[in-house]
Amino acid sequence: MAITLENVGIAVRDIEAAIDFFTDLGLTVVGRDTISGDWADTAVGLDGNHAKIAILQTPDGRGQLEFFEYLHPDAIETEPTLPNEIGMHRVAFGVDDIEASLAIAARHGCHPLRGVANYAGVYKLCYLRGPSGIIVMLAQNLQER
Repeated sequence: MAITLENVGIAVRDIEAAIDFFTDLGLTVVGRDTISGDWADTAVGLDGNHAKIAILQTPDGRGQLEFFEYLHPDAIETEPTLPNEIGMHRVAFGVDDIEASLAIAARHGCHPLRGVANYAGVYKLCYLRGPSGIIVMLAQNLQER
């Protein structure tokens, strides 16, 4: 049986803020829509499901994120997850210049949770909170120079 990863879906409170942040980091919007109807109710398991969606793709074409902002039923606000909580944890991106990526994130008010770490001279990496509290890991491979 063949299997492929299509995308990672993330509910956000403000789809435009999520799009702005991730397109600034280098992703591209490859689709947008507003979805509703019986098919959406069935697929998602929510009656009256109505949401704005956007699919963003990494420059290499291998990774996609799907953001959805619920119009109905109302979105449920929760506390942002912590790095050690069970469940959806983070979205990780390899970047060629972590400082430049962090400068972009800072323009959106997003900063490392603690700082930039150096893992055995192989990676510089950090976690930060993106839009809607999404944990984003940025990692620069120091061996690829």
